[in-house]
Amino acid sequence: MNLVDSCGWLEYFADGPNADFFSVALFKTEQLIVPTICIYEVFKKVLSERDEDAAFQAAAMMRQGQVVELDDVLAISAARISRDLKIPMADSIILATSKRYDALIWTQDEHFKGIPQANYRIKKKAK
Repeated sequence: MNLVDSCGWLEYFADGPNADFFSVALFKTEQLIVPTICIYEVFKKVLSERDEDAAFQAAAMMRQGQVVELDDVLAISAARISRDLKIPMADSIILATSKRYDALIWTQDEHFKGIPQANYRIKKKAK
């Protein structure tokens, strides 16, 4: 299973320098899990930078994967991860979700650098 972090979705939607890296996981929708926190983060960012139609289009593409809602067990797991690794709430929810589904996280977020469940790629500057 694969889980593309919010920054990966945004990189892909913006056709950024690492878009091809993320497209490998994004187009295997039958193996893609999408935490609701990622939908929240991507929708909010696209809404603030573009418009509501673009934000809904992004969310529709994200929904092609298996959407994973935050439940109480996942929330408790994420809280422990956040405390132990000292990472932000959204990142800990993403990591807890990846552990539940044995999924590889595709990301360019430095909080995931060195985490075994993460396929981390350094964020490239746009030309």
